Amino acid sequence: MSPSHPPRPAPAASALTVRFWGVRGSIASPGPDTIRYGGNTSCVEVRAGDRLLVLDGGTGLRRLGAHLMAQRAPCDAHVFLSHLHWDHIQGIPFFTPAFVPGNRVRFYGERKGKQSLQDILEAQMHSPNFPVPLSIMRAHLSFEELTGHSALTLGDARITTAPLNHPNGCLGVRVERQGRAVVYATDTEHLPDGALDSHLLALARGADVLIYDAMYNDEEYKTRVGWGHSTFTEGIRLAAAAGVRQLLFFHHDPEHDDDFLDRQLAHHREVARAVGVQADMAREGLVVEL
Repeated sequence: MSPSHPPRPAPAASALTVRFWGVRGSIASPGPDTIRYGGNTSCVEVRAGDRLLVLDGGTGLRRLGAHLMAQRAPCDAHVFLSHLHWDHIQGIPFFTPAFVPGNRVRFYGERKGKQSLQDILEAQMHSPNFPVPLSIMRAHLSFEELTGHSALTLGDARITTAPLNHPNGCLGVRVERQGRAVVYATDTEHLPDGALDSHLLALARGADVLIYDAMYNDEEYKTRVGWGHSTFTEGIRLAAAAGVRQLLFFHHDPEHDDDFLDRQLAHHREVARAVGVQADMAREGLVVEL
């Protein structure tokens, strides 16, 4: 741990618990080469006291739903959608708690022009794309539209958003409770002039954990400029500038197998350590207690 980041006293109980259900980008990529890190697309569970927050509804949302159903308890889920590209919403039609009367699922996200958030989520389940409509879900559904600079309170947790650099737009999300903070910054591209994104820098300032889009290494990025994704190196640079404690590389390219990610982690963990940042690779099943 860098001397500039002295340890904080631990709270009596976890202020936030973060669990990863999907860490892959673009398209689900199950198979023998992605077993260790996982092949499901973006879905992160955050427990903030008695509140259940879900960051993105990618294919990992199906497994989270199965986990919640096994608990045999009423479900009240707050689902924050960073944006509405397929890999971040395709788990929603398979989220079993949304079909159970008495449950509640609250969706948060941006509208797109004349299309409301509800319109967009309904559209992916319209015939012939899906056999049943969104209205078949028997849980109480609600839809709250956010902007690039939204703030809301859920219980004693505070949630703020910031705009990210991605085609069609994207929201970064910060969750704070009892002096702890986790920032979710998937699908963002660093700025071409070398400057740090001021919106994301402010959102990540002093966070305990930064979940960051590190889809490419530096060499790969040279042929993917403008695609809306970032690199391991830029994640480290941002985390160091923002005073982040732990950086978790996220939104893995579907072409990156477990061995590739092992090699990238071994290298970039040392780079991060040199600037006082603890780095790790997000993987399905990883749990972080704050």
